[in-house]
Amino acid sequence: MSSRRPTIGILTGGGDCPGLNAVIRAATKTAERLGYDVIGFLRGYEGLVDPVRYMPLDSRVTADILLKGGTILGSSNKGRFTALVGEGERVQIDPALLDRAATTVRQLGVAGLICVGGDGSLAIAQQLHEHGIPVVGVPKTIDNDLGATAFTFGFDSAVAAATDALDRLHTTAASHERVMVLEVMGRHAGWIALHAGIAGGGDVILLPEIPWTFEHVCRKILERESEGKKFTLVVAAEGATLPGAGLIHNHDNGQGEGQVRLGGIGEIVATEIAARIGRDVRTVVLGHLQRGGTPTAFDRMLATEFGAHAVRLVHEGSFGQTVCYRPPDIAAAPISEAIRHLSTVNPAGSAVQAARALGIGFGDAADRGDPFARAARGAAQPAEGAGGIA
Repeated sequence: MSSRRPTIGILTGGGDCPGLNAVIRAATKTAERLGYDVIGFLRGYEGLVDPVRYMPLDSRVTADILLKGGTILGSSNKGRFTALVGEGERVQIDPALLDRAATTVRQLGVAGLICVGGDGSLAIAQQLHEHGIPVVGVPKTIDNDLGATAFTFGFDSAVAAATDALDRLHTTAASHERVMVLEVMGRHAGWIALHAGIAGGGDVILLPEIPWTFEHVCRKILERESEGKKFTLVVAAEGATLPGAGLIHNHDNGQGEGQVRLGGIGEIVATEIAARIGRDVRTVVLGHLQRGGTPTAFDRMLATEFGAHAVRLVHEGSFGQTVCYRPPDIAAAPISEAIRHLSTVNPAGSAVQAARALGIGFGDAADRGDPFARAARGAAQPAEGAGGIA
């Protein structure tokens, strides 16, 4: 760098999602006003090591990126830096890689490195912090499964995409008197399925957090038909456990990515429903449409606040921390806290209660009866790891 001003580095790791560019823009503008130069490392953590790849950032570079999905810095969820959380023990990064990253940070005069990512990317950030690199985290994932924050940016945009899909499926399902199964992302947390299922008028929602059976799913469909409702919308979270079979994996991966790729439950559910009750069933897998496109206003706002406050943490020297949303304010928490456990749907939470009260089924025996009385009994012993806004 030609300037001798202190420098802040930014990188975006893991899967892309709407709002990443808003973080980059907000962090850059805030850092400039505080007297910092800003550089963005390309392709996530890979940009920190040979060959080192980065680009200067300023208000002109980031002037038109607020509305854009994805990330102008690029990202990677595979390669030399891999850390898994929630699927087994954390993978320890090669100490030689950490040394090379530390050398890059020192040679470029980086006073603080802002790492934007989900559980795996923040687990890497924690290891960088433990290695003496000045790191600040920003939580990002459409899955909304990080324990330290009520919401992550990207989640609202993903829910909006899934809700729009349900709106469209509603009309064709009603026209042809079909059962439509929509498979959505979320990995081991059911937040996207739950929120989109309620907002989009779903009739059955299958979550990782609530055990379900085909018998109860089919019973709900037949119950609706007895009431004169000749179509049903089923929302299936990709991480919902198949009765008697566990998680369904997409075996077409073969790319050496850092975590198992879930997917395929939607088609299995549709095939089983058709076989059991002889209904016309169609499947839609929303896939990466949930991760692309323009961020919603909520995600732009949240990502902007995250970016600005991440720079504040660097300016204060509060390293090893991640920004987090604790309504109505932005706060900070140790990165280790954010990755300690996944935030999952509380089966006795208010959103599940409301859905049951409306007659939405979750494929379990509790679909019948008083949802509020049942929730009151369950509230005394909430599911381990339940968090976020239920």
